[in-house]
Amino acid sequence: MNSIRRALVAALVFGIFRPLAALAAWNKEAFSAKTAGDALKSLGVGNAAPSKDLTIDAPQIAENGAVVPIEISSAIAGTTALIVVIDKNPFPLIARFDFKEGALPFVKVNVKMGETSDVRVLAEAGGKHYVATKEVKVTIGGCGG
Repeated sequence: MNSIRRALVAALVFGIFRPLAALAAWNKEAFSAKTAGDALKSLGVGNAAPSKDLTIDAPQIAENGAVVPIEISSAIAGTTALIVVIDKNPFPLIARFDFKEGALPFVKVNVKMGETSDVRVLAEAGGKHYVATKEVKVTIGGCGG
């Protein structure tokens, strides 16, 4: 019976502290930044080189900015992160996805867009940053506008 209690306590502790460890990796300063430049600076992103090996599949016109589907993939060897920035959103840093070595750098996400804006995707690979941009026109804003 003691071994069952120990197992339950261990499971409980793991269940409570494991999500807290993931939350500790969250960059509050970057995600609360009001400008894309400040957000990227907080992430340590300097000059990013344009790359045709980053693909952004997003609608040219989003009728409702509350739900804009975006697919992102990177063909850049050794991609370890994909970062999504929407320049004109109130909080431009939308997401950062980290990948383990060998993982396929592909993400499909629905985002909110307050108005027509560039969607920038940055890839991190080999200590360098690469960028691709696509404009999405929004007819009805999804961020309270």
